[in-house]
Amino acid sequence: MTKRIAVLDKDRCKGEDCGFICMRICPRVKTGIETIIIDKEKNKPIIQEDLCSGCGICVKKCPYDAIQIINLPEEVGEPVHQYGLNGFRIYNLPSPKDGVVGIVGKNGIGKTTLLRILSGDIKPNLGKIYEKKLEIDEILKRFRGKEIYGYLKKLFEGKIKVAHKPQFVDLIPRYFKGEVKEELKKIDEKKTLKEVVEDLHMKNSLNKKISDLSGGELQKLAIAASLLKDAEIYLFDEPSAYLDVEERLNVAKVIREKVKEGKKIFAVEHDLVVLDYLSDYVHILYGSAGAYGIVSNIKGVRVGINEYLLGFLRSERIRFREEIKFDVTPAKRKKKEEISELISYPEMRKTYPEFKLELSHGEINKREILGILGPNAIGKTTFIKILAGEIKHDKGRLNLGIKISYKPQYIKPSENLVSSLKLKEELIREFNLKFLMDKKISDLSGGELQKLAISVCLSKDAEIYLFDEPSAYLDVEERLKLSKYLEKFSNENDVAILIVDHDLLLLDTLSNRVMVFSGESGKYGKASQPMKLREGMNKFLKSLNLTFRRDPETGRPRANKLGSVKDREQKERGEYYYL
Repeated sequence: MTKRIAVLDKDRCKGEDCGFICMRICPRVKTGIETIIIDKEKNKPIIQEDLCSGCGICVKKCPYDAIQIINLPEEVGEPVHQYGLNGFRIYNLPSPKDGVVGIVGKNGIGKTTLLRILSGDIKPNLGKIYEKKLEIDEILKRFRGKEIYGYLKKLFEGKIKVAHKPQFVDLIPRYFKGEVKEELKKIDEKKTLKEVVEDLHMKNSLNKKISDLSGGELQKLAIAASLLKDAEIYLFDEPSAYLDVEERLNVAKVIREKVKEGKKIFAVEHDLVVLDYLSDYVHILYGSAGAYGIVSNIKGVRVGINEYLLGFLRSERIRFREEIKFDVTPAKRKKKEEISELISYPEMRKTYPEFKLELSHGEINKREILGILGPNAIGKTTFIKILAGEIKHDKGRLNLGIKISYKPQYIKPSENLVSSLKLKEELIREFNLKFLMDKKISDLSGGELQKLAISVCLSKDAEIYLFDEPSAYLDVEERLKLSKYLEKFSNENDVAILIVDHDLLLLDTLSNRVMVFSGESGKYGKASQPMKLREGMNKFLKSLNLTFRRDPETGRPRANKLGSVKDREQKERGEYYYL
């Protein structure tokens, strides 16, 4: 048995322009059955799900791809929450456990909604959108006999306190204007400010105004604000965003310390290395972005992440997409005779009043992807900008004599329409930009803006393409899709690609060689020559005192817990990088 849902993307729908073609061509409407009617107040179609035959004609004929008709297994039951008529809905809820419960899934599938329900910010409507606000007893009745019942009962009765770190930390300066130290003092319920500041390496931020903080500093501020609250449940929505590799894993370690205090934790995370390092268990969210999301059974972290990559939930016996594969010995590790030098660059230096960068000489090859590793504020972006001709090094402007295309780290929105940009049709299809063309660039989400910027960069005719943090705002599946496309693009067009990023899984998947930046953040940076992947990753991980291994089932990189048997064995051999 199946149940049918109809979902309308109200932002895409332009019924006035197409004359509500969905209603005009519906076979049942033609026979007098009001399967599709028009909401006169909102001027949008309403699809009556109980009358829909599921023929799919409206889906195919809609010129804006605004309609989805989806058949779901009857076993999913009724939704936990639904956003209006023909709106997004979510099925099932995750349950708190002793430890950290990770939540993984693509964008637009309900992860943030789940955390808002668990925090008490949203009271679930159980899909009863026609009725008045549900009473607490009615909501609890739905979950009686389930593990989540006791948690929700205490939450609704105010007997449990929740600390919630939101996703969009860049909004913090809108609501808080003072100095970091003073604002944190106001919410220091456990009088642990000094410890939290030390643990999160925030000393240099304490006397700054919140309006002057970088993205990484805002992220740590938000995490600190949550940790300072005396709560039973802690919810973290994308805690690794804006942070470098070392900071990401340190934040994971700090959050895990709460487990020792008997606290229960949920974390939404797109960096699979961090999710693996942070979590004890995993729930997978699967479904259709913008239409519905289903919460899987709880799984051990290794099994859960592997099933997410495999696209198959074993206990539920559900395939939700094709498998994502990792090539442990990829073709990118080319034979010497295949290597052809594109350009070489000299030793360089760039000096600012409070920061100095030294660059070793190096070469960049055709059809290679060069990964760039290092902590924040160490000179990686400065190097990219020197190559791009955006800034001069101390001896003058570098002239490489070739065309270079550059995607910057921070993308400035504008009032121009997306359609005003010169984008290749292939890239519009590849990054699903078709229905953004009539939007203003300033109205795009972070993920949409990132994919647009990547597409603009790749649409230019160049021999070297420079990408500064292209994974920001992208979900796991989008990152891995980007990885495969860039490798294909480099080989087919005989070009080089340089990537600065903090997602080790992305760089491991992509890079032929890597450059490692070291030094002291904000004061001094030194860049290595391009090195073989194994040599460079080993050097980088050793500087962090971290060891990585490969998962035997999927080939993905996994961080060893500090002090574990595997960690000690690899350090004794000097093998910090996975074999």
